[in-house]
Amino acid sequence: WGQRGRGGGGRRGLSFHTQYLQDEELLLAAAYVSDAQYNRNVHFETSPQAIRLYHFYNHWTMRAATYFFIWVDLALALFEEPAVFPLPFLVTSIAEVLCLTAFFGRLVHFAKVTPQNVFWKDTKNICVVVTIVLTLIDLVIYGSLEAVNIRGVRWSRALRPVFLINFPESRQIRRAFRSIRNTLPDILYVFLLFLFSMMIFSLMALKLFGDRGLRMVDGRPYFTSILDTAFELYALVTTANSPDVMMPAYELNWWYSLYFITYIIINTYIFMSVFLAVVYNNYRKHLKNEIHTLAYLKRHKMTEAFNILKVKVGTEFVVKEARWRQLVKVVAPDISSSHLELLLRISDEGQTGHVDKMNFLRLADLLNIRVVTINIKKHPLETWMPRVYQSSTSLLVQKMVQHRIFVWVYDVIILINAIFIALDEKDSLISYAEWLFLSLYIIEILLKLYTYEPSAYFGRKQFWNWFDTLIIIAALLATVANTTIQVLFLPALFLVSEASFSPRFRVIVTTLINIGPTMLTFGGLVLVVYYAFAIVGMEAFHGKVRFLDPGSGSPDAPVCGNPALKDSAFAQGRYCKNNFNDLASSLILLTELTVVNQCFALLADGFALVTHQAAKLYFIGFHIVVVILIVNIFIAFILEAFFVAYSLEKSEVETAIEKKIQELGVGVQEEEVQDGGLIDNMDTKDSGFSADEGDNRKKALKGLYFRIASKKYKTVDTLLQQMFESEIAPEGKDPSLEEILNFSPKKPNFDNLA
Repeated sequence: WGQRGRGGGGRRGLSFHTQYLQDEELLLAAAYVSDAQYNRNVHFETSPQAIRLYHFYNHWTMRAATYFFIWVDLALALFEEPAVFPLPFLVTSIAEVLCLTAFFGRLVHFAKVTPQNVFWKDTKNICVVVTIVLTLIDLVIYGSLEAVNIRGVRWSRALRPVFLINFPESRQIRRAFRSIRNTLPDILYVFLLFLFSMMIFSLMALKLFGDRGLRMVDGRPYFTSILDTAFELYALVTTANSPDVMMPAYELNWWYSLYFITYIIINTYIFMSVFLAVVYNNYRKHLKNEIHTLAYLKRHKMTEAFNILKVKVGTEFVVKEARWRQLVKVVAPDISSSHLELLLRISDEGQTGHVDKMNFLRLADLLNIRVVTINIKKHPLETWMPRVYQSSTSLLVQKMVQHRIFVWVYDVIILINAIFIALDEKDSLISYAEWLFLSLYIIEILLKLYTYEPSAYFGRKQFWNWFDTLIIIAALLATVANTTIQVLFLPALFLVSEASFSPRFRVIVTTLINIGPTMLTFGGLVLVVYYAFAIVGMEAFHGKVRFLDPGSGSPDAPVCGNPALKDSAFAQGRYCKNNFNDLASSLILLTELTVVNQCFALLADGFALVTHQAAKLYFIGFHIVVVILIVNIFIAFILEAFFVAYSLEKSEVETAIEKKIQELGVGVQEEEVQDGGLIDNMDTKDSGFSADEGDNRKKALKGLYFRIASKKYKTVDTLLQQMFESEIAPEGKDPSLEEILNFSPKKPNFDNLA
C-alpha cells in the first residue's frame, strides 16, 4: 500500500483498509450491544480475530450443540447400570467421552476469546475443567474394575449437572444457585433456632413418653431414642406422620395432645412461616443486587458501543443513520425492514439522520421488545360487495360485535352452558341445550369473521382464535357423529373452549405464558438437585427394595424383595415400586418426597430398615434443600413475577419506549387487538411516516402497523429487570463502575474490559 500510495491503487488500498477497520469496529460494537441485549457478562478480547470468534461462540447453532451434548450426558444415566434401558458399558463410556470432548472444545473456544488471566480466575471454567478430569478418572477406574468383574461406584455421575450450571448459556440457573448460596448465611441462624426448638421438644418427649412402654402403630418403640424422636418430630413438621405419631400418647391421656398441638403451632406454623419469609426476603435482596448490577453493566456496554461508532456533529457526538442500520442488521440479522424502520424512527426522533447517545443506549431494550408487524387489508366482503358491507345494517352488526356488551353476553352464555354440562346429559332437554349452545358459539365465530378481516383473525399470532375455532369444529363433528366420543369427550371440550372465549381467562393464561421462562429457570434448578440426589440414591440404595409381581408366587413379593421389611408399614403399604433401582424410579420417588404427605416418613423408615438408620439423613437433607429452600423460593418468586406481569396486563403500564412507539401512530396496544380487531383500532393512514419526508419509508411501511407485545418478555432478565425497575436509577445517573460491582457479592475483574 505504501508503494502504491502515489496512484489510484494506493487510494483504493487506503479505502479498503479504512473499510476493514470500520467493519471490525462494527463487529466490536455489535458484540457489546448483543451482550447488553442478552445481559451477558463476558470479558472478551478486542482483537479482530477474537471478536469474530466471539460472534461465532454466541451463534445459536453453537449454543444448541452445547445443550444437545449436555442433555445427552445427563440422559446417559438411563442407559447405565442401574439402567432403565441397559446398554454395554463400552457404548455409554464412548458416548460420555464424546460429550466431554464437546465440552472441552467449547471451553477452548471460550478461552480463545477471553484473556487468560480472566479465564483462569473464573470459577465456572475451573469447575468444568475439574469435572472433566474427575469424570475421566472415574471412567478409567470403573472400566478397569468392570474388566475384572468387580462392581465399582460411578461417583462422577452426580457431577454431571455441573456442565448444565457452569456453561455461560445457563447463566439464569447459575444466578439462581448463586443467589441461594448467598442467602444461606442469612438464614442459617433461623434454621439453627428451629433445630434448637425441635431438640428441646425431643428431650421433652423422651421424658414424657420414653419410660411408659408405648408402641407406634407398626409396633416400633415409642420415643425411646433421641435420634428416632428427633426424626419423628421433624417428620411431624412436614405433617407426614400426623396424627399417627400422636395417637399412642393421645390414647394414654388426652392431655398429652397439648404437647403435639403446641409443637405443631410453634414449629410447623410459626417457624416454617418465618423461615419462608426470611428465605425469600434474603433471596430477593441478593437477586435484586444482581439485577441492579446487570442493568448498570448493560448501560456501560452500550456506552462502549456508542464510543466506538460515534462521530461529532456540531457540538455533540452521535451515530450516523447508515452506521446505526448496519449495527442493527449485525446484531439482529433476521429483523424485517419495516421493523428496522420503526426502531430507527424511535431512535432518531427528529429525523436528523443520526442517533444521539441517549437514544442509542436504549437500543438493547428496543431489541428486547417484541413487535408484531400487521399488514392491514380490506375485508373481502368490502371488496366484493362494498354497498352491502358498508350498509347501515352491516355497520350496526359490526359495531355490536366490537362492543363490550357482546363479550358480556357470551360470558353469561358460557356460565349457563357450564351449569347445563354439570347436569344429567341423558335428559332430552339437556341434549337439545347442547345443540343450542353449540349453535351460539358457531354464530359468534361467524360474526367475528364477518366483522374482522379473516387473515387478521387467523393470523400467525392469533392462537386463541385458532384454538376456539378448532374446538368448536371438533365439538360439532362429535355431536353430529353422535358416537361415544360425544358422551365422554364433548363436555370437556366445551368447558375448555368456553373458558378460552373469556378475555379475563386469556389474560391469566397469557400472563402464565409470559413468566414461563422464569419458571423454566427454577425448573432447571430443581432438575439439577433432583439429578444429583437421584444418582446418590441409586448408588446408596440400588437393589435394596425390589418390586415383584404379587401373582408370581414369590415369597419375597410381600416384603419388596427384602426380609428386613417384613411387617413394616413400607411393605404393608405396597411401596415396593418406590425404589432407586434406575433413574426413572428415583426421580418419581423424589417427586413423591417433594409432595411430602405420608411418603416422607414411610420411605425414610423403609430404606432405613434395609440399610442403616443414617439413611434417614438422606431424606431429611432432600427435604431441607428442595422443599424448605428451593420450592418455597420458587413459589414466592413465581407469585411475585405473576403479580408484576398480571398488573402490567391489567393497568396498561407502558415503558417510555413503548410510549414512543404509540406516539408514532403506527403501533397499537396488545389489549386493543384481541380477537383480530385490528382495523377498527387503528388509523387507516400510515401516520408517522408521511410523504413529506421524501424517502422510501412510506413505501416500506405502506399498509403495515405494529402490535406492541413487549409484555411477552423476550428474556428472563427483561422480566426480572421489570420487577426491580422502580429501584434502578434513571439513565444518566449511573453509579461508578466500582459502585456497580459492589452491588453484587461476586466482583469480576474488569481490568481487561475494553
